[in-house]
Amino acid sequence: MFSSFGSGGGHPAIQRNSLREQIAGALREEMMAGRLAAGQNFTVKEIAEQYGVSATPAREALVDLAAQGLLRAEHHRGFTVPEFTWADFLEIFEARALLTDSSLRQLAATRGGAVAPEYDWVRLPSLRRRAEAAVRASRAGQLDVLVGCDRRFWQEVGLLVGNRRIGDYLDWLRVQSWMFAAPYLRAADNLSGVCWAGHNELVDRIEARDLAGTHRLVNEYNLFTVELLASLTGQPLESVTVLPLLREHLADDSSPTPPAPADTDQEPQAREVAEVGLGLVPLPRFVPLPASGQKDPLGRLGRPVRMLRPGSEEPAPGR
Repeated sequence: MFSSFGSGGGHPAIQRNSLREQIAGALREEMMAGRLAAGQNFTVKEIAEQYGVSATPAREALVDLAAQGLLRAEHHRGFTVPEFTWADFLEIFEARALLTDSSLRQLAATRGGAVAPEYDWVRLPSLRRRAEAAVRASRAGQLDVLVGCDRRFWQEVGLLVGNRRIGDYLDWLRVQSWMFAAPYLRAADNLSGVCWAGHNELVDRIEARDLAGTHRLVNEYNLFTVELLASLTGQPLESVTVLPLLREHLADDSSPTPPAPADTDQEPQAREVAEVGLGLVPLPRFVPLPASGQKDPLGRLGRPVRMLRPGSEEPAPGR
C-alpha cells in the first residue's frame, strides 16, 4: 500500500524553489497522517534520494524538523520519528485547548464602538474555503486529505486572530496531535463521519462575531477530540485535567450573543501577514523513543506526496 525507499519510480520530483521548506512540509504531512511511524529511522542520503535533491536541502529540512521536536537526531544513525505517549498527548491537548480558548476571547471586544481591529476579517472567505475542504474530507473519511485541510483551516483561524506567535505555537501543537492520533485512526475500518466536521459552523459563529457561540463550539470540538482519542487508545477520560472546564463551558449557555458590528460598509483592509510556519515555536522538551527493536508496522517512508504549486491548493503538473 505504501511505497518504500529503493522501490524505484512513483516518487514526485521536488520543485527547485524552497526545497528545504517543501521537503520539511512533505515529511511533516507524512508524520501527521501516520504514514511515517514512530521509531522509523532514515538518513540524509535516503531523504535526498527519495525526493531527488542534493544532500544540503535534505539535511536542512531534517534539522529544522528536529529543532521543532518532530524528529530526533541520532548520532551516526540519522533521524528518528519520535513516539508521543498518552501523557504527551494530554500535555499537547491541554495547552492547545487553553490557548485556543484564550485567543478567541477578543472576538466580541469593542474599541470605540467598533470591533477590535486585531482580527483580520478580510481572511473570512479563505477561512470558509478551508472549512469546506476539511468538512468534505472528514465526512468522506479521507484521513490523508483531512490532516492537511484541518491544519490549514486552523492556521487560517490563527492568521485571522492576528497573533503570529499564538498561531505558530498552536500549529506546532496541532502537528503533534495528529502525529499521536493518526496511527489509531488509520487502524479503523471506516473513518467516514468519525472525525470532527464542525468547521463550517465555527466559521458561521466567527463571522457573526458570536463570542458565546464560538466559545461553545470550540469546547465541543475539544471535548469531541479527547473523547474520541480516549476511546481509540483505551485511556481513561479522568486523566484529562481540563475536562471539567470544557464541560462547564458547554453547560453554561446563558451568555448573550453580541450583535454584529454596526459599521459594515467599510471594506476591511488586508494586512500583510506571513503564512504560519512553525518558525517561532520554542524548542520542545525531550520526547522518548520506542524501545529498542520495536517493530515498524508501516515500513519505510509512506506514499508519495503530491507537491503543490507555491501559493496554490492545486498539485503541480505531473505530480
